[in-house]
Amino acid sequence: MKKELRKKYLTIRNNIHSSTLDNKIYNQVINDKDILNSKLLLIYVSYNNEVDTYKIIKYFLNKKKIAIPRIENDTMNFYLINSLDDLQTGYHGIMEPITNELVTNFKDCVSITPGICFSYDLYRIGYGKGYYDKFYSKYNNIYKIGLTYNECLVSNIPNDNLDIPVDKIITESNILVKKIKK
Repeated sequence: MKKELRKKYLTIRNNIHSSTLDNKIYNQVINDKDILNSKLLLIYVSYNNEVDTYKIIKYFLNKKKIAIPRIENDTMNFYLINSLDDLQTGYHGIMEPITNELVTNFKDCVSITPGICFSYDLYRIGYGKGYYDKFYSKYNNIYKIGLTYNECLVSNIPNDNLDIPVDKIITESNILVKKIKK
């Protein structure tokens, strides 16, 4: 079932990706109180028709610490960056940090989480490697926000005890919240 949903919503996302929708999501993100109140933003670098995060990264670079994921020995770690010049093509063609400032303290942190689709109960389908779920199971105090398009919201995603839901989803017109950040 996950494999079918992944394939279906990759196609849907590829057909709806638009700068207009990305700008609406961007405006929601840069005004989100949980993000604004955090000191550290963990954020993926968008690729393959994901919601654009480059503009979000640029906006927050001089306002808070920004950390980008890098896959190392089948594990996802986050490294601080100071500019987009600190990125290069890495795992599966995704931009990764070339810096060596490994983040180990996730206090006052919000994580922007990628997903192909999200469910109304805040579960997600990613690319199937489980990097984010493994990371969140290790650091379970991180407030997680998913970014997606309205058309990539689904009523239900099959999940098990290894799947970790996000705490909030931001789309171009909605914010769905399960847990208020303390």
